Amino acid sequence: MTSTFFIPSFNLMGAGCLKEAMVTLRSRGFHKALIVTDSVLNKLGVAARIQTQLATQQIESAVFDGTQPNPTVANVRTGLALLRQHGCDLVVSLGGGSPHDCAKGIALCAANGGEIADYEGVDRSAKPQLPLVAINTTAGTASEMTRFCIITDEARHIKMAIVDRHVTPIMSVNDPELMLAMPKGLTAATGMDALTHAVEAYVSTAATPITDACALKAVQLIVDNLRTAVAHGDNLQAREQMAYAQFLAGMAFNNASLGYVHAMAHQLGGFYDLPHGVCNALLLPHVEAFNVLTSAARLRTVAQAMGVDVQTLDDQAGAQACLTAIRQLALDIGIPKSLSELGVKEEDIPLLATNALKDACGLTNPRPATQAEIENIFRGAMVA
Repeated sequence: MTSTFFIPSFNLMGAGCLKEAMVTLRSRGFHKALIVTDSVLNKLGVAARIQTQLATQQIESAVFDGTQPNPTVANVRTGLALLRQHGCDLVVSLGGGSPHDCAKGIALCAANGGEIADYEGVDRSAKPQLPLVAINTTAGTASEMTRFCIITDEARHIKMAIVDRHVTPIMSVNDPELMLAMPKGLTAATGMDALTHAVEAYVSTAATPITDACALKAVQLIVDNLRTAVAHGDNLQAREQMAYAQFLAGMAFNNASLGYVHAMAHQLGGFYDLPHGVCNALLLPHVEAFNVLTSAARLRTVAQAMGVDVQTLDDQAGAQACLTAIRQLALDIGIPKSLSELGVKEEDIPLLATNALKDACGLTNPRPATQAEIENIFRGAMVA
């Protein structure tokens, strides 16, 4: 079996690395950047800080702060118009998964033309996107270093999964100093998003020894540091370790892909505009309970990485211990207990399941599911 490993060509990690990133950009010959962010980071002055640092490297910039929490086709279209208006030759995304994904959509359309919906699916573009530098302010999505771009189609009320080697940023920046102000709820949700990436990649049908190593180390770091990062947001050590964890999880799923957790969570986000990480956290133990039939041994290994003593447990018992550990972590950091708490309606489940089965992320789930089985997983997650 052959495999391909995707990752940005340049990745900066650790406290204070933002300054090094700016110096690195000086030699790349860029003239004007479009900074893609959200209104909160712009109001807090973070975007202005990036503009100032770009200016010291003789790079002018304009700011697009219209990214919504679940970025839309309209967000991409508006940002693309601003990019063309200012003649930008570089895109800088600033934030978490939403600005990164929006920026990818803008950069991909800038280079390839058309609408972002034209690129739904796997490797639909002809050319690399406009150069993109992704500056991360959260620890979870890993969108700053992946070939995944998730955009909400408002007309169809679904999240489109664009999986394309051409949307990989040329540089990722994970400076935990930018993550210190992240609120508890966002820290918890993005942390569970990272855990979901690691677990789904580890049980994926496309897993390799490389992605396995990344996934298991990510799981260990998340279990060791997420509770602290949520409870003590100013703990730079915990923030830095979570930055490494989510990046490792990104390395895993960027190459092994994902599974039904993400395929289903995308539908909840697109239909109800719900937080992606929270949806993943709620669905993860339910989907993996479904996967136990084919992946018990692997889930037992995940339990071990989570610190569970599995020496006396067989594969089935070890897998159940994994599900218990996942639920306990989510409970400890304040994740809601059921989809019904988020406003998900029973009558919408058949449509959600139909769309989930069309999502590219489900292709590598270790156990294929029917429409009825996906509906049952949704229903199981409706109750605490």
